Amino acid sequence: MEKITFNLRETDSSIHLIQLLKAANVVYSGSEAQQLVTSGQVKRNGQVELRKRAQIVAGDCIQVANVEITVL
Repeated sequence: MEKITFNLRETDSSIHLIQLLKAANVVYSGSEAQQLVTSGQVKRNGQVELRKRAQIVAGDCIQVANVEITVL
C-alpha cells in the first residue's frame, strides 16, 4: 500500500475530501474524485465516507484503493 502524508496549510484547519484526493494526486479530476466517494470506495478512519465535501482534519486517515493518506 502506498502511504502519502498530506500537510494542511497553516491557515487551514480542514480540507474537503474531494479536494484532498486531487491535491494528493490520487485522482486526475474532481469528477473522478466525486465518483470514488459516491460509489463508497473511500474510507475515512476505517469507515466508508460518502460525503464529497466532508471536512478532513489533521489526524484523519483516508484510504482509497491501495493508497493511504495521513493528514497532518
